[in-house]
Amino acid sequence: MSTTAITGAQVFDGEKPLGVTTVVIEGDRIIQVGGGVPTEAEVFDGAGATLLPGLIDAHVHTDHASLALALKFGVTTELEMQGVNTRDRRGAISEDDSVADVRSSGFALTPPGGHPSELFPKDFNPGKPAGGEAGGHQGEPPYHPDATSPEAAAASIPQLLAHGSDYIKFMIDDGSVEGHPGLPMLDQATLNAGVAAAKKHGALTVAHALTIDATRMAITAGIDGLVHLFVEPATAEIITMIKDAGVFIVPCSVLNASMMGITGDQLADDPRVASRLDTDWDATLRSCFGHYPQGKLQDVLDSVKALAEAGVDLLVGTDVSRPMPFLGGLAHGASVHQELQHLVQVGLTPTAALRAATATTARRFNLSDRGRIAEGLRADLLLVDGDPTTAITDTLNTRAVWRRGTQLIA
Repeated sequence: MSTTAITGAQVFDGEKPLGVTTVVIEGDRIIQVGGGVPTEAEVFDGAGATLLPGLIDAHVHTDHASLALALKFGVTTELEMQGVNTRDRRGAISEDDSVADVRSSGFALTPPGGHPSELFPKDFNPGKPAGGEAGGHQGEPPYHPDATSPEAAAASIPQLLAHGSDYIKFMIDDGSVEGHPGLPMLDQATLNAGVAAAKKHGALTVAHALTIDATRMAITAGIDGLVHLFVEPATAEIITMIKDAGVFIVPCSVLNASMMGITGDQLADDPRVASRLDTDWDATLRSCFGHYPQGKLQDVLDSVKALAEAGVDLLVGTDVSRPMPFLGGLAHGASVHQELQHLVQVGLTPTAALRAATATTARRFNLSDRGRIAEGLRADLLLVDGDPTTAITDTLNTRAVWRRGTQLIA
């Protein structure tokens, strides 16, 4: 089993800089933080760089190619919020150190004809990832829950868990933000029943909610986390409600920007990004959803600021999906770095923003083996030139990435 000592780098452990300059990995684990270099270790020189835990994107829709792209940007784990990469279908991914690891909700609870059906062309199959199913899935097709009644929703929860969902997602969306008002939407009774059943089975629950009314419904039902932030200006009442409920928020401000017609041109123009994107992803990043042009990104950023000041746990997520212009403004991996920049823009310290992409996400999603640099944890690591604890844009200065101790970039 090989041993590698990363030396000379500042170490940010997921919470704070540690003041040590050596981290030793053996096989797929971190075995030493600080101290001297073992005599048998191969030395990787990290002088002038900062070592971070691998980043986590807390809201994606992904496939094998997308997981590979994410890893190139130091994102070592993606949390799928609708898709096929459930626990019983991702064995090959778990063992493939050339792609990011993944966790998944499976398919979300939404009524027939409800969101996200309005986003896709009629011949588009959102259940089949671009480029083929990630990892060559075997066995049964993915389970689609029934959200037609409170009883059906409750009965779907143990089925989702039996089919390998890592957490349970609920769609609360009438289509108004996407330009399709009047879509079938979960009612409060069905939502309540689904969340209660998930809690009975010990499952984490998350909700898609793009409006304050939908957010209020989710919190009333007892949801654990919101994987979007509403597009309207925040009210004091909703900020207090979120804080008092103890829920976490994945703002996905980069997605809201895209919904409002803002492209990812500026990010795509960064040579550190452009060098890692193919033609399709470049075109997608330079596009946008554009469904909510009446919105103002500043309203979203002001809400993020208010939530941070209230002490709400914020997690970095993007809602990135596939390399298609109608899903534009986003790219796997790259958009995580833009979301970090948004968090700093609204007033979070760079260190607080980095927590939102590492330790905080790991804690809220019960990922006890990652998100931090500590002895015994997975050797999922990102080494970047410079100091992102003071200049957040340095996160894009990738020098090396390790996934389970396997080095991707030198």
